[in-house]
Amino acid sequence: MSSPKLPSSTHGSMSNQQNRPLAKFHPNVWGDIFLNPSKTNIDAATQLQYQELKEKVRRMIPVDVEDELLRKLRLIDTIKRLGVSYHFEREIEEALHNAYELDCKHDQTLEATSLRFRLLRESGFPVPCEAFNKFKDDEGNFSKSLTSDVKGLLELYEAAHLRVHGEEILEEALAFTTTHLELAKAGGFLEFPLSALVSHALYQPIRKALPRLDARRFIAVYQDDASHDKTLLKFAELDFNLLQNSHKEELCKLSRQLITP
Repeated sequence: MSSPKLPSSTHGSMSNQQNRPLAKFHPNVWGDIFLNPSKTNIDAATQLQYQELKEKVRRMIPVDVEDELLRKLRLIDTIKRLGVSYHFEREIEEALHNAYELDCKHDQTLEATSLRFRLLRESGFPVPCEAFNKFKDDEGNFSKSLTSDVKGLLELYEAAHLRVHGEEILEEALAFTTTHLELAKAGGFLEFPLSALVSHALYQPIRKALPRLDARRFIAVYQDDASHDKTLLKFAELDFNLLQNSHKEELCKLSRQLITP
């Protein structure tokens, strides 16, 4: 009795495997950067400057936000977007708590109302969305007069991304602001840095951004803003570089642990 033969397809498959060329993978683009990171020693003078700037920024954070609410909210937002708010969590929490306790039902601009709403929601305060009803007309639509306030529209747009299910007014706000920010962007009349902030927000709102990447991008925008605070900017730049070095050292230790038998 003759022995059974393997199916031709199986035989062919085995031959193909034996003759298969070896794969030539592209070298690791990272190389050994995490095994042998460049050493960046921070001298004592720079470290001292860093600590001094940190304390100066700490003193800048307002505790009482009742007067000049918008200016103080802008400062807190800038500190957060520059990626240095983790140094001042207690101070920011206290300032936002005071902002939450304020009666802001009347006489607040669209920018102030929206920025207050976003900062409080980001920090977990149960702030209601009904505060935006005052910006609607008699027909229940957002007032057309708001379209000339691009800063206000931008803050309302960012605030609308913190909506939860059932908040129809914020759904309407998102559609309204997206339309008019697109028109403002296409019009070409926005000045820097507002033009850069609007363009990036339409591409990626704060809510959907990666904090460290967004901090790097925002530092570049902030430093080109003629009204920037030099102390805050210098501290943010130093902090970013120091934190980056710290992350490199951590990755180096982890990489060595993975390859060490």
